Amino acid sequence: MRLVLRETQLSFRRAPVLSALAVTTIAFALFVVGLVGLVALNLQHALNQVEERVEVVAYLVRGTPVEVATVAIGDIEAFPGVESVTYVSEQDALERARQELAEFQDVFDDLATNPLPASLEVRLEPGFRDSENVARIADWLRGFRFAEDIRFGREWVEKLDRLRYIAGIVGLVVGGAFAVASVIIIGTTVRMTVLQRSQEIAIMRLVGATDGFIRRPFLLDGLVKGALGGLTALGLNYAAYSAINQMLRSSFYSARQALLLVGFGTALGLLASALSVGRHLRRVDAE
Repeated sequence: MRLVLRETQLSFRRAPVLSALAVTTIAFALFVVGLVGLVALNLQHALNQVEERVEVVAYLVRGTPVEVATVAIGDIEAFPGVESVTYVSEQDALERARQELAEFQDVFDDLATNPLPASLEVRLEPGFRDSENVARIADWLRGFRFAEDIRFGREWVEKLDRLRYIAGIVGLVVGGAFAVASVIIIGTTVRMTVLQRSQEIAIMRLVGATDGFIRRPFLLDGLVKGALGGLTALGLNYAAYSAINQMLRSSFYSARQALLLVGFGTALGLLASALSVGRHLRRVDAE
């Protein structure tokens, strides 16, 4: 193991420019992947915030006693997918309308009677805010005799579902394409390192070194360069996030997600080294 570590250190000393190029290539390749991930992360957060506003509103028949609504609240809250139920009286509905529609204050002042009905606002648990579950809960609420009308904005919820699906597919395709491109770019860079030491590899084969012995320093070299590239990419992503966050409030990776990015860089460096060394050894054997 000490020999392998020494060989890795020597690799950086022998070809500092090539080693720096490999780390920089990995860093910028992962930087792009990381940016795509940040966009996807913040888009998902935005969708989640919009999704939190999804609710089903049951407007009550006029004259429905508060006691009846209170009993119904307990039944509704016990229904799977329901997070909470809020009773809004006729007077509360009018006061809310006055606050939200201040420009129509004169109209409200001229009202002889309150035209707004009482209602039950049903908030849903995460995972039950898609169009199918919302429609299912709305249909169930229609079974209550005092429910005169049920509203939940079907078209708006369905559009939210489609947007979430499209965002997921686009993120997967774009992120996957950049990841594949990263492997190709990193593989080319590592192959340059392998070719630079092709004579050394040939001599090692002549003196009886096994493929595993030859591969080890290259694999560790790729692993170290991948880890350094991943850390550099993480730093660049944070710099980009800090610049954007001053203009547009956004979110950064969690500690676990940051570790995944660095781990991905490490794995890419290891994979690129394994493929490059393996290909070179097969070529040497063929000759």
